[in-house]
This record gives sequence, C-alpha cells and structure tokens, in this order.
Amino acid sequence: MTNTSDKVLVVTGSAGDWEIMDHCTKTLDNLGVAHRKIVASAHRQPDKLEAAMADFLAQGGQVFICAAGMAAHLAGVVASKTTLPVLAVPLAGGAMGGLDALLSMVQMPRGVPVGTLAIGKHGAINAAILATQILALNDADLAATLTDYKASLAA
Repeated sequence: MTNTSDKVLVVTGSAGDWEIMDHCTKTLDNLGVAHRKIVASAHRQPDKLEAAMADFLAQGGQVFICAAGMAAHLAGVVASKTTLPVLAVPLAGGAMGGLDALLSMVQMPRGVPVGTLAIGKHGAINAAILATQILALNDADLAATLTDYKASLAA
C-alpha cells in the first residue's frame, strides 16, 4: 500500500471533501507527480493523521496538501509536526462559505507557516501546481513539465 515514490500527501478532513480535492489529485496526475491521499480529521482522527504523516515522512515524502472547511485546523496540525512545506486549501462548508476556513488557515502563529491558497476548486488545482513547483526545484524533468504546462495555459 505504501509507495516510496510518493512525494505529496493530500489530506482531507472528511470524505466529502474529495468532490473538490479530486481536482488537486488529477492535476498532480497530469503533471506526473506521485502522491497519495487520505481522509484524516485533525479533530476526530488525530492518531490516524499522525500515523499517516509518520509513514509518509519515513518513505521520503516532501510536501503536504491539506484541505478542510469550517474551523480548518488540519493544515495547522500537520504544520506543527513537520518542517516540510504544508499547503492549505480552504473549503466551503461552514456558515461563511469557506471564508471561515480561509481565515483559520491564514492566521497561523509565528513559526507554524501554512501556505494558503484560494477557496475551493481553484485552490485545489493551484495547490497541486505549487507543490509541483516546490518539487521541481530539485528535479529538472519536473521543471520542464511545468514549463510545458504553463505554455499550454498561455496557448
């Protein structure tokens, strides 16, 4: 079940989040970035989250993408337990249509950074692209893939 080539771990707080986050994983697939995905609530399943993180880190994982709505503590919890990049995608679901999640994610305390993207689908896609850009810093082939991808957007 564990794939040592996975470089990105996409985590959502609930199974219903995949309607949006599938855009992230499809973008990672299109860019050729090996990844895995899990559902692990920071509030309801902290032990599952911690175990998944430990396994991912032990296998050489490099970037986390966390998606959550409402209180949106998932990315912050992950960031508190790693020095690797953590990207956050706020999702609609609370009374404020995702603004509540966005505000939770961008107001992290000093020393626990979380790179926060747009609410919803565009944030999910951009999280995949940003994770790929991070990985491409040390991967010339991936950098070339990104150059081609950006050129296709311009076309």
